[in-house]
Amino acid sequence: FQWRNVFVFVQVSAGKPPYFNLFKEGGGMFKMKKLLLVLTVAFVVSMVGQSAHAEGLLDKLNLDIEVSGSIDYYSNYIWRGFTLDKDAVIQPGINISAAGFTYSFWASFDAESDDELASDEIDHIFDYTREINDLISVSVGHTYYDFPETATYSRELYVGVALSRVPVLDWPIETSLTFFHDYGKEANGGGGGEYLSLDSSYSHVLFEDPEITMDFATHFGFNNEIFLTGEGFDTGVSFGFTIPLTDNLTISPTVNYSAPHGDLEDPADGAQEDRVYAGVSLAYSL
Repeated sequence: FQWRNVFVFVQVSAGKPPYFNLFKEGGGMFKMKKLLLVLTVAFVVSMVGQSAHAEGLLDKLNLDIEVSGSIDYYSNYIWRGFTLDKDAVIQPGINISAAGFTYSFWASFDAESDDELASDEIDHIFDYTREINDLISVSVGHTYYDFPETATYSRELYVGVALSRVPVLDWPIETSLTFFHDYGKEANGGGGGEYLSLDSSYSHVLFEDPEITMDFATHFGFNNEIFLTGEGFDTGVSFGFTIPLTDNLTISPTVNYSAPHGDLEDPADGAQEDRVYAGVSLAYSL
């Protein structure tokens, strides 16, 4: 699996300094803490990138551990067809892997305060992935979702299978099918349902040295009662580029489209709408 990626962005809107929202009534201290966290993550990423570029920190320490991470900026926060935030968000993450096991820390913080949605989120993901051969890999894992602004949480198990290319035709299109079971109690903020996700991606090399790729991705998801009373599904497409900045650092701007269907868009149930949103990701690896 490839977890979510990105970039730090400071927004200046007309007539307001970028720190304006930090001191709006009722949220000053919490917003300041979020800003400090984002700045700290940005500093760590920059230092790690420099160390990794110098020679490879983990190689020098002779440790069989892989570390990667990202800082993302998106104009909206879209999750499985749900618009969790209409404001821009900043999403830092880090992954630590060894012997097929991966622990991932991922978070999303509101970069603005122009809507009523409280979307701040902190996730802890535990994953085990095993490569069966050069074509097939299988994964199992667990995600703990924490929503600090509403003092709620949820928990989810998943199992998935991934293909590194299209069999027989040997096309370099990566595809994954993942089943999720949210077993969190609704009273605590849980979804209490199931979700099936079919995802594919393809990268076309535009330039060899440095390697710059044009990236395409598609998504189809079926939702059975996760934050719905009925069933619905969502579709999505993504287009972007991946540009290396160093041997260990890349930047990836994207444009994305998400559409809800069935009960997900029903005004009496999910009440979601189509969204076009953009993002940029700064990702690193050691």
